[in-house]
Amino acid sequence: MKEDILKTAVDLFLTYGFKSVTMDDIANNLGISKKTIYQYFENKTILVEESVMYLFQSISSGIEDIRDMEKNPIEEIYEIKKFLMHNLKDEKSSPQYQLEKYYPKIFKDIKEKQYCVMDDCVSCNLERGKKIGLYRENLNVNFISKIYFNCMMSLKDKGLFPLENFSMKSLMDNYLEYHLRGICTPKGLELLNEYLKVNQSH
Repeated sequence: MKEDILKTAVDLFLTYGFKSVTMDDIANNLGISKKTIYQYFENKTILVEESVMYLFQSISSGIEDIRDMEKNPIEEIYEIKKFLMHNLKDEKSSPQYQLEKYYPKIFKDIKEKQYCVMDDCVSCNLERGKKIGLYRENLNVNFISKIYFNCMMSLKDKGLFPLENFSMKSLMDNYLEYHLRGICTPKGLELLNEYLKVNQSH
């Protein structure tokens, strides 16, 4: 039952935002009483915290699965993007913004965990790309990894990128192309152009 509550809570939080969803909404959605939820989660803050961790773990394990496939580094970046967009429901409700505003401590904790996962993922991707000649040899991996993470976080800033003007998908697509064009060798650019040509319509 606890996992069912977490799954439903995650689904609703991503769709409507952490602030908007009430314990009643979650109970109604599951067809159970609110009292049942309180048997597992003392209050909404604890439920938000556990939901965020649950989502983080499931996304981290999905990213690991993609990395294990050892696709070429350019394709790997886009596969991870697709996986994230699908699992975060295109972030239509700006969940990160609501989490940061209403649950700052939970936001800070999860941001540190996200950074560790993304730093490792991006650093390995860059090293592999350099090794096989798709990325430039003289790249400063540590610098690019930090820039990459901070730019990704900025894309979710609704002050900078209001949802009515920018869809999360177009922001991610534009940023990934911008990132890759800055680090690719001519061989990498050829592969990137080919990939974009085939996947443009998706």
